[in-house]
Amino acid sequence: MKIPKIKGVIDRRILINYQVDREALENFLPYPFKPKLVNGKGIAGICLIRLKEIRPKGLPKQFGISSENGAHRIAVEWTENGELKEGVFIPRRDTSSRLNSLAGGTIFPGIHHLAAFTVHESDGNYNVSFLSDDKTSLSIIAKETKKWNSDSVFENLECVSKFFENGSIGYSPDRNYFEGLELKAYNWNVSLLEVEHIESSFFDDKSIFPDGSVKFDNALLMKDIEHEWIGLDKIKATKNSI
Repeated sequence: MKIPKIKGVIDRRILINYQVDREALENFLPYPFKPKLVNGKGIAGICLIRLKEIRPKGLPKQFGISSENGAHRIAVEWTENGELKEGVFIPRRDTSSRLNSLAGGTIFPGIHHLAAFTVHESDGNYNVSFLSDDKTSLSIIAKETKKWNSDSVFENLECVSKFFENGSIGYSPDRNYFEGLELKAYNWNVSLLEVEHIESSFFDDKSIFPDGSVKFDNALLMKDIEHEWIGLDKIKATKNSI
């Protein structure tokens, strides 16, 4: 059964992006996903997203819920019915909403870990962190900027914006399947963040990302994006996926 269509507003979305050695991602990703490369590097990161007015499509906005959420993401490619697809593999999701946590795999895709979020935002400055029920953690301090990171594997803001807009399909593991969801944004607008501090228990894990295999690339900001989440057919996990 597909996840039902969900409608709402992305109040704030921070995309933290790393460049990662291909081999590290190949060792981590389950079949059938392979890393999508940019100038020889894989792209992975964390999406910090505050959602509001989230409800099944057709219900009025007063029935919607709001929540802070984190999604660890890896840009991937895979073959489906002989056609090359692209999107993101999401190995874990974290949420401030107990409802989201309970509804993971039914209304929302994949397992959602309940987490405590701390958020401070003012005058273009962002201080966001979370600590989940299994001690997975993230913290970022950033501010709005127009300065591009010259060490990025992307050429400019337009290139990285198009990369993520094209990768709007995400798959999350849930027991014996990968559950799919497609983001349909009514308006797509991305700006830059300058990161002063970033710490991630996932990307700092040397058992997944050996020394020198992962490097911060860029951070992006999106605000006030009306959207729909559209459920996709599940992909059955095989023995090669485990």
